[in-house]
Amino acid sequence: MTQPLYAMPIEDERDMVAARVKARDASAALGFSPQDQTRISTSVLEAARTVLMAGQPARAEFLVDQSERSRRFVVRFLTAAGAGERLRAMRNDDSQAALGLLAAQRLMDQCTIADEADGVTSISLAKALPDGAPCDVQAVGGALSRQSDEDTAAELQRQNRELIAAFADLRERQEELTRLTRELEDTNRGVVALYAELDARADHLRRADESKSRFLSNMSHEFRTPLSSIRALSKLLLERIDGDLTEEQEKQVRFIRKAAEDLSETVDDLLDLAKIEAGKIEVRPAEFEVDTLFSALRGMLRPLSPGGAVELVFESCEGLPPIRTDEAKVAQVLRNFVSNALKFTERGEVRVAASYDDVRRLITFSVSDTGIGIAPEHQQVVFEEFGQVENRLQQYVKGTGLGLPLCRKLCKLLGGDVSLASEAGRGSTFSATIPAHYGADFDTAHHAASDPRPAVLIVASNPIERLDCEAALRDSSYRAMSAATLDEAGRLLARTQPAALLLAVRPAPSEAWIWLAALRAQAATRSIPIAVLGDAGDRDEAQALGAAAFIEKPVGGGALPGVLDAVTGKGRSS
Repeated sequence: MTQPLYAMPIEDERDMVAARVKARDASAALGFSPQDQTRISTSVLEAARTVLMAGQPARAEFLVDQSERSRRFVVRFLTAAGAGERLRAMRNDDSQAALGLLAAQRLMDQCTIADEADGVTSISLAKALPDGAPCDVQAVGGALSRQSDEDTAAELQRQNRELIAAFADLRERQEELTRLTRELEDTNRGVVALYAELDARADHLRRADESKSRFLSNMSHEFRTPLSSIRALSKLLLERIDGDLTEEQEKQVRFIRKAAEDLSETVDDLLDLAKIEAGKIEVRPAEFEVDTLFSALRGMLRPLSPGGAVELVFESCEGLPPIRTDEAKVAQVLRNFVSNALKFTERGEVRVAASYDDVRRLITFSVSDTGIGIAPEHQQVVFEEFGQVENRLQQYVKGTGLGLPLCRKLCKLLGGDVSLASEAGRGSTFSATIPAHYGADFDTAHHAASDPRPAVLIVASNPIERLDCEAALRDSSYRAMSAATLDEAGRLLARTQPAALLLAVRPAPSEAWIWLAALRAQAATRSIPIAVLGDAGDRDEAQALGAAAFIEKPVGGGALPGVLDAVTGKGRSS
């Protein structure tokens, strides 16, 4: 609904100045800020000047448009018949009139030239009313109807004062913008320096880790020889090769042999960990049936079962396809899982199962028990080297605290990861999820050059998250590139420019945020749109550091391509 406020003729320069005064008075009465009052009155002045330059008298109408969608203050100039062509020509040339209309268009929300009935042409200027502003049409109309006592010269002086104030305000804003730009440049340089320091520290930690691995490897080899001698000598004594033993002597020798076997097991685990960390363990993939693996494990692990109180159950593997990975390493992981489950289960069952995810091409092995369980606050500790949780069974069953960390490293070596679901007093389920075909993604990467789809770099330390993202993009219009570490991602970015980057900020958010800030500070990577994958609490930090999108975990299979379309602009161009 349009409500008229005031109307006046535009026949000479005095009317042009008067229209400016009326526009300023109306905008003030409608609650516009002083800056907007200056913008509106300046736009009206330029539009009135354009009408006069067209050589035809006109009529100015001041209106309020209160439609359902918006509330606007409108000033409309209606020219005499025949002025439309001249106005359009003036708008497109380099004259002062064209510059005036361009200024009006920038200062107002709308500036249009339209043909009305009977050959009349209109120039309409509109600006949205401030939220909550009063809109008493009669009061505003009454204020506009009162004759102004100011003459043209006084109004021009007032206009000049407003322009001077506007220029001073603009200069202050420019100075503030310059200051902020300098601060941003300093911050960017600081972030880049911090990232360089982080790289140096990471390199130092890497060298320290390599030194630790060499030490463990060397010491493990040194321990093996005397341990083998102790085991061999204790065996000779127990077999009475050199004569009979008293009952007490036999008991003591058995203690020695058991201690040597336990220490030998610890040394083997340490050596395996050192080999994995040093990259000296070779993966030997081969195709095998899960049912065959379970049959071998069933015979191997049954002697470990404490008897009738705990039943060791292997679920049927019917319907599972053959898999291609390192069978020995999978068996080692499951042996550790089952051994732990049997140690901490007094009654009930230990159940071994396998399931296949055809979409993601992952196989999950799980070992569930009805044992003492693990409280949530202790569940991460069991995957740390030498980490053990105190419990009432600890005095009866001994462990090294290396089995579960070794399982995690072996799974990551095979391209997967381990997980734990447990509740104190109600048992635990340890799961190992790995690709059903080891190296399939690596083989695919070799053919990336022939894939015309734009690349998306997935940066995630958790291999399951990487596999989830890759599965979500498999049938999309994007091809996936993956990096397990920030260093690896940096090397990939040095060689290629992906269409987008998907960054998982957990489990090390501080390092991920620093890396994200560094990407935004560097000219070579500033233009790459980055989508952050994290928990709900990470959203504000991601937006503050310039992420183009935020995706809350877990990744939805159908959502990821749409997010990438949005951040790359592909959805807008199609």
